[in-house]
Amino acid sequence: MHEAEITIRHYQQEDRPYVRDLAWDTALIGEPAAAFFNDKEILADFLTLYFTDYEPESCFVAESESRLVGYLLGAKDTAALDRVAKWEIAPRLLVKSLAKGTFLKKKNVTFAFRLLASFFKGEFVMPGFYKEYPATLHINLEKKFRNLGIGSKLMGLYLEYLTRQGIPGVYIPTMSDKAASFFRKQGFNFLYRGYRSYFRHILHKDLPLYIYGKRL
Repeated sequence: MHEAEITIRHYQQEDRPYVRDLAWDTALIGEPAAAFFNDKEILADFLTLYFTDYEPESCFVAESESRLVGYLLGAKDTAALDRVAKWEIAPRLLVKSLAKGTFLKKKNVTFAFRLLASFFKGEFVMPGFYKEYPATLHINLEKKFRNLGIGSKLMGLYLEYLTRQGIPGVYIPTMSDKAASFFRKQGFNFLYRGYRSYFRHILHKDLPLYIYGKRL
């Protein structure tokens, strides 16, 4: 595939279904979320709702021959993202989940308990990076479009966007060694390493959590 065939552009509202589908299809370290959860609407909301509905101007998509093949979802202020997620999105998802009976399903209950166990073990306690690295992002590509330079193009456009906005830095968490290597190649520096155990019942191992940051 030639680079000229790829177009990177700002996210548009009609891209929303695609973003949600790809987020679901890759939620388990690049594999479909169906392995650990069986309510696509709720999980897609959890993964993408802030970006697509509250800060769409900071999101980008990649197209190949008029078809979407990946996205980068960005947020200029992670502290603001966390506030909206806690006080607006989470209550909405709780009400929706209760109405749908999402957590009456065994697979979903198991995952919820795994998340709670991780929380009580302190796996979500991390150093604060908001001051030096206020922005964050989530980047995703379809499998057959990886390793073609598309991720670098998405990242480059996003970093230019943040620089124009006067954002001093950006950080990214990942549980993937391949993704960690990609971020290092993009000039991100290692900031922190932890672990996550909530997929252990599926993967039979804990996953590393890497956090990388880049000053702009």
